[in-house]
Amino acid sequence: MRPVVEGASITRTSTEAESGAGAWPRRILLAGVLVAAGCSGDNPPSPSSAPTPTSSAHGAAQSGSQWLTFGGDAARSGFAPGASFEDVRRAWTSESLDGDIYGEPLVVNSHVIAVTENNTVYDIDGMTGKTLWRVHLGSPVPNSSLPCGNIAPTSGITSTPVVDPLTGMIYVVAFLNPGHHEMFAIRERTGDVAWNRVVDPDGMDPITQQQRSALTLSNDHVYVSYGGLFGDCGDYHGWVAGVRTDGMGSLLDYRVPTQNAGGIWAPSGAATDGGGNLFVATGNSFSDGDFDLGSSVIKLSPDLTNTGYFAPDNWNELNADDVDLGSVGPAVLGDQMIFQIGKEGVGYLLDGGHLGGIGGQVYSGSVCAGAYGGTAHTPERIFVPCTDGLFALTLGETSRSFAVAWHSESFAAGPPIVVGGLVWTIDVDSGTLLGFDESSGMEMTRTELGTVSNFASPASAMGCVFAPGIRTITAVCAQ
Repeated sequence: MRPVVEGASITRTSTEAESGAGAWPRRILLAGVLVAAGCSGDNPPSPSSAPTPTSSAHGAAQSGSQWLTFGGDAARSGFAPGASFEDVRRAWTSESLDGDIYGEPLVVNSHVIAVTENNTVYDIDGMTGKTLWRVHLGSPVPNSSLPCGNIAPTSGITSTPVVDPLTGMIYVVAFLNPGHHEMFAIRERTGDVAWNRVVDPDGMDPITQQQRSALTLSNDHVYVSYGGLFGDCGDYHGWVAGVRTDGMGSLLDYRVPTQNAGGIWAPSGAATDGGGNLFVATGNSFSDGDFDLGSSVIKLSPDLTNTGYFAPDNWNELNADDVDLGSVGPAVLGDQMIFQIGKEGVGYLLDGGHLGGIGGQVYSGSVCAGAYGGTAHTPERIFVPCTDGLFALTLGETSRSFAVAWHSESFAAGPPIVVGGLVWTIDVDSGTLLGFDESSGMEMTRTELGTVSNFASPASAMGCVFAPGIRTITAVCAQ
């Protein structure tokens, strides 16, 4: 393990200085939604007493003041029950941050955590939108020094971090110049860096690998997935690395056994089941007709041993045409079922206990023109972001089939979440946050955000939805 970074710089605002570092405004829990109590000065809750997500990967995200990982929980459900959004208002928009935002915001103890391509982590007050602290982790990598890629002018923190609610630690991976990836463990209350270490596995060339997928916290480890740069240049593979939450010990790693490519790049990241197994999906590989786990779903044990896989019958065609199955991360449903969809727009239900190999799906069906990013799901429905709009699928009684229940008008939908009876997604072309009725698909609300990044995704807590613009966070809250 490397020593704590010397170059990290922490900036705290005057607002934080006046209220005390790490202090939270007082809140009242009302019908599952945190609202302001109109005063401050209470002692901050300890991490162990703060609301936490359900321990089961199949449970919905905890409503209240927490959204600790992409999609709110380890199953990547994007579902938080409890709040009501019959009437909403734009509450605040943050200051302009110091770089582009690609990761989903997180919310811990009423603080919004945002990360930028300038390798800066921000702590934003969830009630006011004011910056409380920010920490710059080091110089990002200039796009001009990379063999390809479309994140410019610099590439820094691209993935969504993860927060451990028991310790209050934020885990984030930064791409640092000269090109290498480091994980930082940051104390949420203060912004102090507890430890940092390189997380590039032996044999991996970090210059041709992009760390786009959200981090995953499970089994007392933080898991990091890697794919390639936009343009599929150079020698790269799908990789998963695992780091103990205390930063100690050897790096776990798994490499997808492709001849080349087969990246793990979907923004939603690896999903986990109740047993701590990880599910990842790969992009196309350059296999020359030999099956090598490109365009596949792979099940990994907690120690990153491959324990099973699925691939569509037409895997070779998907590889040849750059039609990634892994443009969306897997979602863990109830009853050990996995949902997967990719660029082809065909959805697959898989048995998580036995993925079935080539053509081994439980059920499949055409959904849309092509899907990207990450899905959301409730016990009854799956919500799919597609290039031609948002699609809702109704699950059969045993979750072993699905049918399209409704779909919106055509737009480029980002990864959705389901909160307060609405499905929220960002039109990434127009930069608009949209809310659709969960049952009917009727558009209920829209908020202009301006320019957004590819696959921008909102988060929810405190009776609000927090949506990323290209350099700002906007809060839309229940009236």
